[in-house]
Amino acid sequence: MRLTLYTDYTLRTLMYLGLHPERLCSIQEIAKGYRISENHLTKVAHQLGRLGFITTVRGRKGGLKLAASPDAIGVGQVVRAVEEGFMMVDCRGCAVLPACRLTGVLAEATQAFLGVLDRYSLADLIGRRDEMRRLLAMVEVVAGTEQVA
Repeated sequence: MRLTLYTDYTLRTLMYLGLHPERLCSIQEIAKGYRISENHLTKVAHQLGRLGFITTVRGRKGGLKLAASPDAIGVGQVVRAVEEGFMMVDCRGCAVLPACRLTGVLAEATQAFLGVLDRYSLADLIGRRDEMRRLLAMVEVVAGTEQVA
């Protein structure tokens, strides 16, 4: 099973916010930390707000923060909320569908995949908090260009 880039960015955003629970974080800051597109993160942040995973504060001093503690946000819960679907193959219209067992095997595999994700919370993903903060802070904007410190 392969998750979309959108889900990857969603999990990264939540991890970043979980690393900084004491303050609001900006989309620009998160994008710089991970070296990813602000435009994509804007869409991710909008959906995370609609889904209730984050709180958004508008305005000059606004930003994003988690709506719950990292240990209350399940990885499986997030993936199910943002991924479009988990059908590994489209068996509709297949001539052997009535006798085929592939659909059942793939459904079982998907459930196993999601079952593993359900065992972890956002807190588990950011367990090495100090090291993650240090690595994300290594990108500095110097004279309009990104350089690794």
